[in-house]
Amino acid sequence: MVTRQRVVILGGGFGGLSAARRLKGVPVDVTLIDRCNYHLFQPLLYQVATGSLSPANISGPLRQVLKRHKNVTVLLGEAIDIDLANRRIILSDGVVGYDTLVVATGSSHQYFGHDEWEQYAPGLKTIEDATDMRSRILLAFEAAEREENPEKLKEWMTFVIVGAGPTGVELAGALGEIANDTLKHDFRRINPAEARIILVEGTDRVLPAYPPKLSEAARKMLERLKVTVRTGAMVTDVKARSVTIKAGEQTEVIPTRTILWAAGVLASPLGRALGKTLGAKVDKAGRVIVEPDMTIPGHPEIFVIGDLSSFSHQTGKPLPGVAQPAIQQGRYVAKVIERRLRGEKIPPFHYFDKGNLATIGRGAAVADLNFMTLTGLPAWLIWIFLHLMYIVEFKNRLLIFLQWMWLYVTFDRAARLITGKDLLPLDL
Repeated sequence: MVTRQRVVILGGGFGGLSAARRLKGVPVDVTLIDRCNYHLFQPLLYQVATGSLSPANISGPLRQVLKRHKNVTVLLGEAIDIDLANRRIILSDGVVGYDTLVVATGSSHQYFGHDEWEQYAPGLKTIEDATDMRSRILLAFEAAEREENPEKLKEWMTFVIVGAGPTGVELAGALGEIANDTLKHDFRRINPAEARIILVEGTDRVLPAYPPKLSEAARKMLERLKVTVRTGAMVTDVKARSVTIKAGEQTEVIPTRTILWAAGVLASPLGRALGKTLGAKVDKAGRVIVEPDMTIPGHPEIFVIGDLSSFSHQTGKPLPGVAQPAIQQGRYVAKVIERRLRGEKIPPFHYFDKGNLATIGRGAAVADLNFMTLTGLPAWLIWIFLHLMYIVEFKNRLLIFLQWMWLYVTFDRAARLITGKDLLPLDL
């Protein structure tokens, strides 16, 4: 009896799911392990955080997504370490053996040595993060409606977003639309349009990874939504009711009750565990430095992909922590596994950069497609098409499209729900 190779994939994000789907029909037994039972479309998390979409719209149960992949088993579990000698994954509640391992556990928030800021400035990586952020935003307007003290009212009506990459810019744009359009007629004592939305960025422009002219176009779109853009400003302190920023020699304390963090990512803790157990090198963000074929040096049976990997063999710089590199790496690793079964070799991984997109609001976006750049409505339509294309389930594609069209026509964000425990009494 011939024993089939056991392939274990840790993580059901873009990289892990792409690898599992690509291994359909390959004569291996695949086990996909994730601590959530669903695949999450993270690029649209900010739309959950701002009430445009519900969590179910941007997620799909992993078992349903992979139900026709008969060689794939899905397990709910959390990997905490690797037993290299016995080729076993140590879970928080058991062990799973492997012959080939694909690690794609993603990343979390990066607070640059100030983890104590997280309680006041939540990031955006999970559904729980998004629903918590949504509640914070909506509660701020609810508290402002009841506030009698002018100073406290100013705090409730001030929103600070730290980091002007795509997530920060998209959050700021959505907040601008909420304040100026969505909530226009909802309150009696406050005018939501008077909210201060401040976007703070440490570099000299928003969207620093984009061409300068697109950064400038994005800034103008944000300013049309009454977003105040503060570039060249570093956050030096975060407290429950204020953010301290420093621009040059000037220090400013901004009173606010709502701080949203979009300033950096840190690889999942499993990256450090791999470094300790296998002697793998990791970079400052905790990402594992991989070989050209996405393996760990000295361990050809272990692949690391997505946000957890640092692949700089192509350009000299690590690939960005976005969906496309993870998807392409997942497909590549699956191909390597298949070719190895036949005793064939495969060239090193090569990333095909399809460009970058960011949306700032209704009919407003920027697109860097490498061969051309676009702004405004054309870029926004491309953004819509590409995001719909990569949603894993057709049902969700249809629902999202219909909700986007409704939002475009009416400005109504139907998922404006305040959820969670112990929300009342308000801290007035």
